[in-house]
Amino acid sequence: MTLTRGQLVRSKAGRDKDSFLAIIKLEPPFALVCDGKVRPLQRPKRKKLMHLAPTVLVLPEECLATNRKLRAALREAQAQRKE
Repeated sequence: MTLTRGQLVRSKAGRDKDSFLAIIKLEPPFALVCDGKVRPLQRPKRKKLMHLAPTVLVLPEECLATNRKLRAALREAQAQRKE
């Protein structure tokens, strides 16, 4: 599966293990990821692609505009996954 900007991923390793993040930028072999709270858009986390588990959900570009919109989109996506 190819990764794209805005795709929702689950962290497989590190302090943020099992948390959901959105890809902001791809710089193989790394991806810059954010969640809008612990990792805001102004300070993305650089993670190796091998430590990310991709999901099928891709957030629209307007959800990546602000931290508030990103948090709301992640919250909604996680609620859909639980159903």
